[in-house]
Amino acid sequence: MTQLASGPAGTKATRSSGRKPAAKKADPGTPAPGTPATDKAVSDEAAPDQAASDKAASDQAVSDKAASNGQKRADAPSPAAADGASEASEAVMGLDMLLVDAAQGPLRRLIPPAGTALRFGSALARQPKTVAGRAGELAREVARIAKGSSELAPAKKDRRFADPAWSGNGLLRRAMQLHLATARTAWELIEDADLDWQDDERIRFTATNLVDALAPSNVPVLNPLSLKAAIDTGGKSAVRGVKQMVSDLAKPPRVPSMVDPDAFSVGEDLANTPGAVVFRTEVFELIQYTPTTEKVRAVPLVMVPPTINKFYVADLAPGRSIVEHYVASGQQVFMMSWRNPDERHAEWDMDTYGQAVIDAMDAVEQVTGSDKVTLQGFCSGGIITAMVLAHLAATGRQDRVAAFSLAVTVLDWARAGTIAALMDEESVKAATEKSRKKGYLDGAQLAEVFAWLRPNDLVWNYWVNNYLQGKRPPNFDILFWNSDTTRMTAGLHRDFIDISIGNTLTEPGRATMLGTPVDLSTVTVDSYITAGIADHICPWQACYRSTQLLGGESRFILSTNGHIASLVNPPGNPKSTFQVSDSTPAEPAAWLTSAETVQGSWWPDFMDWLGDRSGEEVPAPTSLGGPLDVLAEAPGTYVFDK
Repeated sequence: MTQLASGPAGTKATRSSGRKPAAKKADPGTPAPGTPATDKAVSDEAAPDQAASDKAASDQAVSDKAASNGQKRADAPSPAAADGASEASEAVMGLDMLLVDAAQGPLRRLIPPAGTALRFGSALARQPKTVAGRAGELAREVARIAKGSSELAPAKKDRRFADPAWSGNGLLRRAMQLHLATARTAWELIEDADLDWQDDERIRFTATNLVDALAPSNVPVLNPLSLKAAIDTGGKSAVRGVKQMVSDLAKPPRVPSMVDPDAFSVGEDLANTPGAVVFRTEVFELIQYTPTTEKVRAVPLVMVPPTINKFYVADLAPGRSIVEHYVASGQQVFMMSWRNPDERHAEWDMDTYGQAVIDAMDAVEQVTGSDKVTLQGFCSGGIITAMVLAHLAATGRQDRVAAFSLAVTVLDWARAGTIAALMDEESVKAATEKSRKKGYLDGAQLAEVFAWLRPNDLVWNYWVNNYLQGKRPPNFDILFWNSDTTRMTAGLHRDFIDISIGNTLTEPGRATMLGTPVDLSTVTVDSYITAGIADHICPWQACYRSTQLLGGESRFILSTNGHIASLVNPPGNPKSTFQVSDSTPAEPAAWLTSAETVQGSWWPDFMDWLGDRSGEEVPAPTSLGGPLDVLAEAPGTYVFDK
């Protein structure tokens, strides 16, 4: 049979450099059989089994080089990964676009601009023979479908049509094939229009979301899973599904729930690595974790989490906690836990958060007596960290930092998404004005944007599970963390957008931190940079560009999985690998060619690298806080702010 990928095969290129579980609490990292896949579920992406998507991303690395230079490339899966590799058909969304869409709502992009729609229609109108040919092909395929002789079939890994009834039942098979045939024609017409990359991206985004929404698997009376559940439960599944839908749609983010709100307890199931809050300001709490080794490295590590969501992405369930692993390796670990701001904190901006990092460094030096620290920033926290380092370099205090790490962090925004395609100046202004009036950007709105990034995985998957089958969503720690949203102050929202839109970190002096010009080339301390090969929030090629902006020696690690799952990648998973090279050439494709694949997690590699830069081992402290008072047990109080 003719197999079709579940996304728009033949997708044209864009300027992007490459394009955001368990049934029991006891095992939060393993999906239960038959449950919706949580692949790329947060910010991407959380399924443990990512081999297929990683291969698809790797196979496209060479063409991504062209994309990172602003050229066109084919986003369709390469021949080697075409079967079911829907990742290739989905547009990447950088943090820039997330922040704009979260303020305005992601559904604004479901309708392309009038000019784009007009140009699309005009392009097809100039090719009447081509359009007629496509219509004829569709009509002939529909005739074959009606007769039962069509060979159209979904991709092998298209989970929507995995139930045997889709192929065994004549009515369902015809409904599925009609959907596939129509979708194929839509992608072909978009190809025929031969639009410029901006209009092409807009049209494809609209078409992808509409095609996904209209799949027969989303229709209760057609989906065999829905029908079987209704029969097995005597209709109770339908009642439960309706109740869940009403509950979900009654409050933001108004998408199907991905995890039960009471699936985990922060401080018990998650964020339970022992420690204490040893310093607090109105912006953050500083947690010192209890050593578990007799000796520790003299130079402590300060972790700077994202300003979107809460810090415990680095301290999930035991055995999956980054912090736990670092502590067990003999590292002194301190974590910043951001306050969840509200309208009272609207003016907090990039300088506010940069000063907070310096305040944390000061406190850590008081607690440990060390005149140096190492830093690790995650995503947006990494951007702040890099800017703080440039500030320290400009003020002659860079020697306070022995080494630093950036995890899934983009500093060069020109090659980190489809901003020029899907955003315009008016959208940006409207987004910043909306958050200014409210005083903050609501985290629930960000969660909605994340969901519509991957509608099949993050919306319709749970639509079928929660509403059509009347089931509760599976419990998974990353999804619970993702749903525990935070707000972003209007000032920080504005500054992040300004930095990304203007790509100001790539030009010395265009951005400032605490009154000093930011020049990343002056940051000469060694850096350890990690990215995820299937990351659609911070494409790995864009993360790689940081090696070219920073002035010191960089070690770049390309991990399996997507945005968050590439971080939460503990040792022991036989499917985990990472790629590394001794050199960092200018182009990411060249780096990939020279990189070797290492089996396992990158966590031990980072600990080895950091250990070489963290001084001698010293006796572990017998109490926390040093001269500072212990204010609360970990995970502190700010993490519970709603």
